[in-house]
Amino acid sequence: MTSATPRQMALVAFLQAQNCSNYAGSWRHPSSMTDYLSPEYYQRIARTLEEGKFDMAFFDDRLAMPDIYGNNHHETVRHGVRAIKLEPTSVLMAMGMVTSRLGLGATYSTTYYEPYHVARLFATLDLMTKGRVAWNVVTSMNDSEAANFGADEHLEHDTRYDRADEFMEVVMGHWSTWREGAIVADKQESYFADPSMVTRLDHEGRFFKSRGPLTVPRSAQGHPVILQAGQSGRGLAFAARWAEVVFAKYPTLENGIKQYQALKAGAAAAGRDPASIKICAEVKIIVGDTEADAREKHDLIASLSRPIDGLTMIGETLNIDFAGRPYDQPFTDEELAAVSWQSLRDKVVQVSGKKNPSVRDFVEASGRGTLRDGPCFVGTGAQVAEQMIEWFDKACDGFVLSATYVPGTYEDIVRLVIPELQKRGVFRKEYEDGTLRSHLGLRKPRAGDWRKPQ
Repeated sequence: MTSATPRQMALVAFLQAQNCSNYAGSWRHPSSMTDYLSPEYYQRIARTLEEGKFDMAFFDDRLAMPDIYGNNHHETVRHGVRAIKLEPTSVLMAMGMVTSRLGLGATYSTTYYEPYHVARLFATLDLMTKGRVAWNVVTSMNDSEAANFGADEHLEHDTRYDRADEFMEVVMGHWSTWREGAIVADKQESYFADPSMVTRLDHEGRFFKSRGPLTVPRSAQGHPVILQAGQSGRGLAFAARWAEVVFAKYPTLENGIKQYQALKAGAAAAGRDPASIKICAEVKIIVGDTEADAREKHDLIASLSRPIDGLTMIGETLNIDFAGRPYDQPFTDEELAAVSWQSLRDKVVQVSGKKNPSVRDFVEASGRGTLRDGPCFVGTGAQVAEQMIEWFDKACDGFVLSATYVPGTYEDIVRLVIPELQKRGVFRKEYEDGTLRSHLGLRKPRAGDWRKPQ
C-alpha cells in the first residue's frame, strides 16, 4: 500500500517590468542585468523559472511613476526607484513565447480600466498561452495614478472595492458568455457555433453597463486564474469572495497563522471551499553554497538600500507626501483615515505601538525599501528549505518569492533550494500538465460556475 502524495508547495516568482525588482536597490547590485528594456531579459528569467518547475511568474504594476514625495519625480528618476514601468501583459507574452509550462500573471486595475477590455485581453492571453495566464486584481492606490487617467484624486478605499466587486461580476460574466462546446465548425453545413450557447451579458449596475457577448471563447483552463493581494478588512473580504491565489504579506509567522486561518474561514463564510484558495506568503530568499556565503550576499544586498528608496515608496503606497514634514510629528486621525494602503498603515500602528505614528515610525516599522520589508530567509539551500517548510506547514500553501537582484536570485533558488524541496517531497520534479490550474491543483471552472459556491 503506497502512502498519499504529500501536500505540494506552490511557488510564484514576484516580478516587475522595470529597472529593478520590488527591492528598489536591486538595480545597484553589481550582478544585476541591465537589459531590462529588452525581451531577452524577461525571457532569461522565464526559462530559469520553468527549469525550476515554478508554478507561475507574475508582474506587479503601478500606473504612475512614483512622484508623491516632494510632489515631483526628480528623486525617483535620479535614484532609479521604480522609475520605469513597462506594460506587463506585453512582457508576459514575450515570456510566454519561450516557455510551455510556466504560468504567467499580470496586474490590471479595476479602478482605471473597463471590464470588457480586461475580460477580452486576459481571455486572449489565456488562449495564446494554452491556459497558463492569471490576472492579479488590484484597485490601485494613489492620486498620481488618478492624474494619469484624467481624475483629480484616487477613489476612497471602500468605494474602490465596491467598484472592484462589480467589475469582477462583469468580467466573470463575460467569460461565461461562451459555453463549453459552443463551437461546432461544420464546414459542410456552414454551421460554425451554436447560437444558443453564446449569450449576452446585459449587465447594468452602479458602476458599469456592459452588453456582450464577449468575442473570445473559453480556454483550456476555463478562464484565467484570479490573484489578489488585499490585506485590509475590505480587501480580505474581496479575496475571500473572488481570489484563487492570494498574495499575502506576513510580518511574522505568528501573524501569518492568524491571517491564514482568517482568510480560509472567510472563504467558507462566502460559500466557497477553503481549499479552492491558495494562500502564498511573500518572502525574500538569499541562499548560498555555505551559510557564510549566504550571509556575505545578504550584507552586500542590504548595503544597496538608500533612505530615499523607502521615503519614495512609502509616499507612493500611502498617497502621502513625506517631504518637508517633521520627521517625528505624529499623523492626525484624519490623515491616517485618508491613507490609501490601510493594511500597511495598520502594520505600522501595530509594530510601533503608537495610535498616531510619525514619519520615522512609518520608515522604521514598515521597512519599505530595505530587506526588513517582510520575511527574509537566509542560509544554505537546506536551511532555507527548512524555513519554508515550517511556514508551509502552519501558515501558507506556498510562496511568492521576491528577488533582491536579477536574475541571480532565481538562479540561486533553482540551483540550491528547489532540489532540497524536491528531496523532502513537498515540490514537484516535473510538470504534470500544461495549464496553470493543473500546477496549482485548482479545479477547471465551467461557464457560469462563478455564480455558485465552489
